[in-house]
Amino acid sequence: MTDFGADVAFAKVPNKLQEHYGITMSPSTIRLITLSHGEMMYEQECQNDEVLKGAGVEVQIGEIDGSMIPIMTPNEDSADKRKKKELSWQEGRLTLVHEQGHVSPQFSATFLGDVNDVGKGLKNSAIRNGFGRETQFHSVGDGAVWIANQVTDKFGTQGSYLIDFYHVCEYLADAAKSCADINPEEWIEEQKKRLKNNDYQIVIDHLFPYIEEDHIEESKAPVRACHRYLSNRTHQLDYKGALEKGLPIGSGEIESAHRYIIQKRLKLSGAWWKASNVDPMLSLRVVRANGEWDNYWKNLQTA
Repeated sequence: MTDFGADVAFAKVPNKLQEHYGITMSPSTIRLITLSHGEMMYEQECQNDEVLKGAGVEVQIGEIDGSMIPIMTPNEDSADKRKKKELSWQEGRLTLVHEQGHVSPQFSATFLGDVNDVGKGLKNSAIRNGFGRETQFHSVGDGAVWIANQVTDKFGTQGSYLIDFYHVCEYLADAAKSCADINPEEWIEEQKKRLKNNDYQIVIDHLFPYIEEDHIEESKAPVRACHRYLSNRTHQLDYKGALEKGLPIGSGEIESAHRYIIQKRLKLSGAWWKASNVDPMLSLRVVRANGEWDNYWKNLQTA
C-alpha cells in the first residue's frame, strides 16, 4: 500500500490494490498509512547524524537545487466557503551526492527545514557515499549565496563551489543584446570560451562600458546585472580547473533528479499538499531513490 502511495495519487491506489492483491481500501486510509510511514522515515533522517570513517573516496560531486511544490493552506477564518483554502507554490530543496565517475547518488530532501537542515542532509549523504577526512568535495549550483555558504560550513577546506555554467550563460545572453547588437550569438560564444579558460576578468571588463546608467531600473539593465553577478563571484568561476579534472561545470544532474524524485509525485495535475505532509512524502521518495526501501521494512519488522 505504501509502495503504491509513494508513487501514484492516493485516489489511484485502491484500483491497484484490488488488481494485484484483491484488497479493498479507501483512499483516505491509504493516505493515512502511507504518510505515517513517511513520517517515521523523516524522523529517522532527522535523528541521523553520520560520522566520518577513514580517509574516504578521492573526489565527490554534490549539488543542491530547489523545486516548487503546490501547497494548500486551510483558511478557517474566511466567511466565504469558496475561500476556505489558500493556494501557493513553495520551495522544496533536493541534494545529490556521488563519487566522481560513479552514477549511484545519495539524495536528501527538505521542505520545512531551514538552510542548515539542507546542508546537514548534503553532508550526511556525502558520508553515506564515502566522504572521509581526505575527500575533496566539488559542488555545483546557481548563484544563491546560502548554497555556497552551506558547502563552506559543512565541508570547510575540503569543499569547493562552482557557479553553474549554464546559469551564467543566461546572464550573458541577456547582456548580449546590448553588448553585441550585430552578432550577439558570436559574442556569447566568445565569452563562454573566455570563462572556460578562466579569463573571467576579461569578460567583466568587456561588460563595463555597456553598463546601463544608474537611473535605469534593474529589470531593464541586463548588463549591469551580469557585471555585478560575475564580479561578486570570481572565486566561484574556476571552470578551467574543473574541466581539467573531469568535473562537471553544470548542475543538470540535480535538475533531472527533481523530475523523478519530487515532481513525479508531488506535482501531479490538480494535486495540492498540506505543508506538514510534504517532508514525509519527500522522505518516502528519497528512501526509495537511495535504495533503502527494503531495509526500512526489515528494520520495522524487527523493531
